Amino acid sequence: TFTVEEAVETIGFGRFHIMLFLIMGSTGVAEAMEIMLIAVVSPLIRCEWQLQDWQVALVTTMVFFGYMVFSIVLGLLADRYGRWKILLLSFLWAAYFSLLTSFAPSYIWFVFLRAMVGGGVSGHAQGREENKQIIAMSSCFKPFLSLGKVFWLAGSLLIIGLASVVNPTIGWRWLIRIASIPGILLILVFKFIPESARYNVSTGNTAAALATLQRIARMNGVAMPEGQLRELAKERRGRFKDLIHPKYLRTTLQIWIIW
Repeated sequence: TFTVEEAVETIGFGRFHIMLFLIMGSTGVAEAMEIMLIAVVSPLIRCEWQLQDWQVALVTTMVFFGYMVFSIVLGLLADRYGRWKILLLSFLWAAYFSLLTSFAPSYIWFVFLRAMVGGGVSGHAQGREENKQIIAMSSCFKPFLSLGKVFWLAGSLLIIGLASVVNPTIGWRWLIRIASIPGILLILVFKFIPESARYNVSTGNTAAALATLQRIARMNGVAMPEGQLRELAKERRGRFKDLIHPKYLRTTLQIWIIW
């Protein structure tokens, strides 16, 4: 028998990992553009709607408030229904509300819609971290995981560059529409992203996990390990209150402070 981790290590690094890295890295471009968008749009909406300082600041606050709330909600849903479904939902959600923002008739609508965009983008991050863990199982790829940060930087630079051209010419509404294009393109390539084999095994769906591993092996041009995929022993799934359990509390607090 073999486990998911042993199978991925046997399959090694190849075409599949490069494709997954590029697709999931591109979510960082879309995420950065949506988050950094507020910085280059705020001065314009301040003038258009005669906003005070606290109203401009509230826009950014609500984006991250939506990010925070929906990170918890989507995380729970992903544990129950699978990473693939929730990741697709987050792509559709963020692209839809981003486009709607460009038609916002008032400040209140703008704040609400950007909060919804923040909620959708939070799902991008969860899917990206899950797939980074899958990629990291191949030990030869671990030194290159830091390259993923380049995508976020690229998205930040791209939205600033676009703003310098689009804002003075056709306006901030068109900037938002253009910024939503990467998210829409991600939906088109979504079929290439598999459900996590580790998630399928954890829920008892060994057949689906095996199919995913076989697909990876075919793309990489290597053979699967011999034997049968071993199903993990059923364990109690994580709960939110585990974060403040005495066993994990110190680590939880350290991570929260670092973020």
